[in-house]
Amino acid sequence: MLFNSISFFFFVPIVLLGVRLLPGTQRQRWLLLASYFFYGSWDWRFLALILFTTAVDYWIAHRIHRSDDPDERRRALLVSVCVNLGVLGFFKYFNFFIDSAAALLEAAGLHASLPALQIILPVGISFYTFQSMSYVIDVYRRDTVPAQTFVLYALYVSYFPQLVAGPISRVGDLMPQLAAPSRVTADRVNFGLCLILIGLAKKVLIADMLAPEVDRIFADPESQSSGMLLRGAYFFAFQIYCDFSAYSDIARGVSEFFGVRLMINFEQPYLSRSITEFWRRWHISLSSWLRDYLYIPLGGNRLGAAKTYRNLMLTMLIGGLWHGAAWTFVAWGAWHGALLALERLLGIGKGGVVRPRSTWHAGLGAVVATVVTFHLATIGWIFFRAPDFGVAFAYFTGLAAATDFMSVGVLPFVVGAAIVAIDLPQDRTGDHAVFLRLPWWLQAPIYALICVGLLLYGGRDVPFIYFQF
Repeated sequence: MLFNSISFFFFVPIVLLGVRLLPGTQRQRWLLLASYFFYGSWDWRFLALILFTTAVDYWIAHRIHRSDDPDERRRALLVSVCVNLGVLGFFKYFNFFIDSAAALLEAAGLHASLPALQIILPVGISFYTFQSMSYVIDVYRRDTVPAQTFVLYALYVSYFPQLVAGPISRVGDLMPQLAAPSRVTADRVNFGLCLILIGLAKKVLIADMLAPEVDRIFADPESQSSGMLLRGAYFFAFQIYCDFSAYSDIARGVSEFFGVRLMINFEQPYLSRSITEFWRRWHISLSSWLRDYLYIPLGGNRLGAAKTYRNLMLTMLIGGLWHGAAWTFVAWGAWHGALLALERLLGIGKGGVVRPRSTWHAGLGAVVATVVTFHLATIGWIFFRAPDFGVAFAYFTGLAAATDFMSVGVLPFVVGAAIVAIDLPQDRTGDHAVFLRLPWWLQAPIYALICVGLLLYGGRDVPFIYFQF
């Protein structure tokens, strides 16, 4: 069931009606049933898998919490990590590692016939696995206490607005809201509707419109001019941002109807002035997860410069592999890890998210830094989108040939300007629903144009890109 499908917009009011009519714990059970129905609509067979990992982590968290024996607590944590990573590894990486091992043996002159399985990847498994792991780790660290009931914990893992593509919520943020949702006011409904409309506009009117051209160019880069390859790279950079941030916008908007506020997952990343800042703005729930549960435990920046660079690279390599079972994702992670290490060496990107004091007078240096950062990120996206290194190599070779750059056309710059028109006011004010501040006579035509566009170009049920992760 897609967020941009007709069935979803019948599903949400039915769920909302139950939430409004049922009290307390019954509301939690209703939301849990709705979440399992939502997930089961993809493939009901994987409901058993999510139930299994949920039950294991619920039991282990309580065992860890009750024990004062450090060895017993560590053993229990290890069981949870092994179960979660084992399930994730089997479904997502089994054939990847088998194929890689076979290729390595072939390179060494040894013929190997290793078994491969036709494994269906459960949708959203990377997201709910990381969310469940963070819960057990936080209980182990005594940063939180276990859920009072299995229903509440199961709802935390499977809460449908953020189940399939995030954000990866933390227990301290999401679970209290699920246990006792805030009162839903007219302002929250308006805020949610605004986020949903912005998300649908980015998904249907930008990402889905660019998808066919991106697919065509990446399918045969050797036959394209350098200008067309640049056009395809720009289009994919816009597509993946509008597609993924749209999911987060819609998830946040729908969740507002239930009195639950999900974390912000994107903070206008293409306005970043460095790759370091880019990762403070892009897929924030994953980047903060990797920081708190991988980079810092590895030692962070506390063990000297050499180990800091090692930790950055390891974190980004694993972050790349999290996205998919292909070496191109590892290369994408390596590219960003190298850039982060270089910026740290040069002292670039310190100070968190940078917002200019004046939108129109940010300074030439800031504009240049933003343009350079965007192009560095776009280079990485070529690895991310290419199905293998052969396609990636052909793509970069074609770009380097510098043939007919004029064929890039004006459309990428028009689309880029449209994205800036959405992101810049949000970034300037720090308010993702800044359009609600406009007078009604300006809001009305904007929303009317979006609705007309959705009616004309919607209904194609194009999956979100991050569903595959």
